[in-house]
Amino acid sequence: MAEGMDRRDFLASSAMVPALPFLGQLPAVAAQEARLQPQLVRFEESIEPLVRLIEETPADRLLEEVAGRIKKGMSYRQLLAALFLAGVRNIPPRPNVGFKFHAVLVIHSAHQAALAGPDRDRWLPLFWCLDYFKRAQGQAIREGGWRMKPVAEGRVPTAEQAQAAFREAMTRWDEEAADGAAAALARHVPVHEAFELFAHFAARDFRDIGHKIIYVANAFRTLEVIGHQHAEPIYRSLAFALLRHEGKNPAQHDLPADRPGRRTQEALQKQKASLAEGAKASPAEGAAVRQEVLEALRRGSDADLFALVWDALFQRRVAPAVLWEALHLGAAELLMRQPGIVSLHTLTSLNAFHYAFRTSHDRWNNRAWLLLQAASFLPLFRESMKNRGPLGEARIDTLAPAEASSATAPEAIFAALSRDKLRAAQQALAFLQNNPTGIRDLSDEARRWIFLKGNDAHDYKFSSAVLEDTELMSPGVRERFLAASLFWLKGADAADSPVVRRTRAALG
Repeated sequence: MAEGMDRRDFLASSAMVPALPFLGQLPAVAAQEARLQPQLVRFEESIEPLVRLIEETPADRLLEEVAGRIKKGMSYRQLLAALFLAGVRNIPPRPNVGFKFHAVLVIHSAHQAALAGPDRDRWLPLFWCLDYFKRAQGQAIREGGWRMKPVAEGRVPTAEQAQAAFREAMTRWDEEAADGAAAALARHVPVHEAFELFAHFAARDFRDIGHKIIYVANAFRTLEVIGHQHAEPIYRSLAFALLRHEGKNPAQHDLPADRPGRRTQEALQKQKASLAEGAKASPAEGAAVRQEVLEALRRGSDADLFALVWDALFQRRVAPAVLWEALHLGAAELLMRQPGIVSLHTLTSLNAFHYAFRTSHDRWNNRAWLLLQAASFLPLFRESMKNRGPLGEARIDTLAPAEASSATAPEAIFAALSRDKLRAAQQALAFLQNNPTGIRDLSDEARRWIFLKGNDAHDYKFSSAVLEDTELMSPGVRERFLAASLFWLKGADAADSPVVRRTRAALG
């Protein structure tokens, strides 16, 4: 579900997906064709043949083959489900929860783009993902050909033991026990309870530049669309991803990546007060808190930002929404200071943290945990950026709108984006501050160029994250945030995606 939506709103918005009517079933599949190797996890009979089609069709024929199935009645959701499951079965989240595993991570972001995109192009993001899956699958085969096996039934705990077994296995970083416990969660535990567990453990360590929380958020959001009958292999893949670490067992050692989580956990165990969920900040108070967070992120450590946010939450009783806006502005400033792979993940991971926060039912004080961990991670991202080069001096709070005489429309802003990112951001800020429909108009233009120019998983991940978060911010904040995000959006001069023409030709 999108942040801020309840289930009813989500279902209403999902109905906008231009799924073709169920005019026919998938073509008949011979018994021999339907047999699956016994050493591989198997999916439901209704989706298994389509997953195999995606797995086994050569890359140079897959888009055309899928287009033919669509014309025969295959729905958007069937394709989304099969694509996600094919990724889960064929692409391991090792040695990193990233790189080739983006073939899985990107799917919900592509779906978000499809929902918001123009009718004629709504299939483009999924067809891009199909093509990307074949590249990732080929890499996985070259690296050893990992594929998900069936769960060891002897390791699957009972319904009564499922949650405790999962928590214990994850705490011990025990992969075999966690695999069986994850299967038990899918079979016996309500979805919202399983989400609390996965979100908690996704946020505990600073490894893989935020991809653990991104995977949890995107996986559960995808399950909301394709149906929770597909949960078991996805839960197992999630557990395998969240336990990714290097060398020493984190349960037995004091490793830097785990220290922020241990600090947060110890502090929350002593804390009795709840978050000031209903608190309202005046514009002046909100601006002051946002400025404090920006200044702390510019010069402070992860401990410093943790302490600031802790004090704001539990001593000054600042509304969490104000702090989330402050963190988003800080992340956008990091992007301005060094546009690149690390800084863009400050925003995609923050989007996932924020989604988890808004979705959480607050078991184990998860909402405070997620907010405090998100705050703690931002200075760590900043330090990681320094390993890639110097950070610029750009400041989001002093980003000046272009002068009125040079204010221009979204088309011209994106035409100039590739040549001068700062100038484009200034023009965007001027446009957004002076047009009542500016947010929608600029967002629509951004999506158009992602559809036509998106050549990397991060193009979809980043754009879907920032455009969603923009809508959740208060006026006066969201304009500056969206303008800063242009530092990683696609401009009109970017290279065309080679998948676009092929997809349009295949769909006719």
